[in-house]
Amino acid sequence: MKTPITLLLALLPFTLSGCREKNTDDPSKPLPPIVITPPAPGDLRALITEQLATGNKQVIIPPGRYPVESTREGHLVFSNLTDTEIIAENVELVCTSTNRAVHFDNCTNVTLRGLTIDYDPLPFTQGKISAMAPDKRWIEFEVADGYPDTNLKGPFQIYNPATATLRRGDARWSDEIKTLGNRRYRVTKAPRYRFDPAVDTQEIGDILIAKSTSGASGSPHAVELRNCRSVRLEDITLFASPSFGFLERGCHGTTYLRCVVDRRSPENDPIPRAIPRMRSLNADAFHSKDAPQGPAILSCTARFMGDDAVNINGRFHFVRGSTGNQVRIAVIDRHTTIRQGDAVQFLPFAGPRPPDAKVIRREPDPESFTPQEKSFIRTLSLDADMRASLLEGKAQYFILTLDREISLPPGTLIACSDRLGHGFSVKDCDFGENRSRGILIKASNGEISGNRITNSRMHAILVSPEFWWMEAGMSSNLIIQNNHIKGCLETPIEIHALGGNRRILPAGALRNISILNNRIEDSVWPLIHVTSTSDLTMDGNILPKTPTGHVNGNNGKPTESILLENCDLTKPGR
Repeated sequence: MKTPITLLLALLPFTLSGCREKNTDDPSKPLPPIVITPPAPGDLRALITEQLATGNKQVIIPPGRYPVESTREGHLVFSNLTDTEIIAENVELVCTSTNRAVHFDNCTNVTLRGLTIDYDPLPFTQGKISAMAPDKRWIEFEVADGYPDTNLKGPFQIYNPATATLRRGDARWSDEIKTLGNRRYRVTKAPRYRFDPAVDTQEIGDILIAKSTSGASGSPHAVELRNCRSVRLEDITLFASPSFGFLERGCHGTTYLRCVVDRRSPENDPIPRAIPRMRSLNADAFHSKDAPQGPAILSCTARFMGDDAVNINGRFHFVRGSTGNQVRIAVIDRHTTIRQGDAVQFLPFAGPRPPDAKVIRREPDPESFTPQEKSFIRTLSLDADMRASLLEGKAQYFILTLDREISLPPGTLIACSDRLGHGFSVKDCDFGENRSRGILIKASNGEISGNRITNSRMHAILVSPEFWWMEAGMSSNLIIQNNHIKGCLETPIEIHALGGNRRILPAGALRNISILNNRIEDSVWPLIHVTSTSDLTMDGNILPKTPTGHVNGNNGKPTESILLENCDLTKPGR
């Protein structure tokens, strides 16, 4: 049935929803492409909506710069599209609120190609440091012309204007920002701050960056996919995002091809600014959550963002204890990712990793946390927001019946093995110049190969479950090969597993990992650190013979470039 354009626009004024029309000459083929002329100058949403309403399966947007107003749903929202291609070459979407730029919801076999995304106002601000306390406990800065000064908040980053790179790593800041007038502000370190000349290296004249929000509220991630299958994002460029650049939740087999996350150069910036942009995105570039099949991130670039380049993970849930084949869990999220029939895996609080199991029944647990359980949770090494979500009435409680008996002490974590991003690939990418990790992986059955990772302030490649964030899972069957890593300020390749007690787990927590033919330069020692891994293969890695950077491990005494703890090495080598 053909949906009238007027009805579609009336029902979905801010959502672009595809009608599954057939080509009447040959129903097996999509309708021919049509070059769109905007019905009103700059009205990008109406332009795309009207063409999708006619049943077109290939939409070509005329080149141009399109400012778009937003609501809580975002600037452009695509729902229930199938077998559709949207070509946006030389098209720039200008987001006027610091919320979602593009949202794909429940879409299948959809391609978006060529789009550039920027924000005006930007989701961050920049200003020069004009004054500091003698111990640098507080810092005053003045917002530069061309940058917003609305709703400023941390965390803050500080850049060296001479090199246009980060001056220092993270610091703990107070939430309070004091307004001094005339676009001037004062920010303060956290109460327990103690001056450290080796760390607190910021200077008068450095550039301080803070987050800024404006316009409609809503999801803060630039491109967001939910419950999509076989979506392709090709040649997409992101110059800014209030949080993540690309976020996918519950997606199957997304492809990111030649996508670029980078700061915009002054020559290409349509807004005059007193200081060139130092930052691209406020947080991760590519973030995959709960994917039944992980993404393929191919020939992409991600630089100068405020957090990781790549993070592929699922969710852990808190185990209260077990009896026989029944496990009692607490779930922070509104909906648990564990369902009847799912395979599950465990991050032990201590000791060997328990064998995986299968859920044969899930039912509500009428009993909430006891005072004793709450006291125990307060002792755990958890992010403050995670702990608060468990303790302040936001948790849901379930009883899982497994296909076998199991003994799980409180503090064990459990995850669905089927929604962790397995089968991912990160290949031939260029990452770096960021405050955090290059590639962070918790998934299995994947490949990290041919990437260049430069000047990440933390690990270039980190494979690890994270109790702190309750990010899953327990990786197996990984190939890490032919990567070129340079200038990392923490161990470049780190494979490790810690229990809830913060101690290294025995071998077998992580399994069947190959580290092959990687080149590492000008980075801290040990250059490769692996723990808790069975069936570990290492060969052909090109490493310097003497330290060329700061020492990160081995009690400050670098004796070897490779450090192994609780590992079963099946093929030794560099």
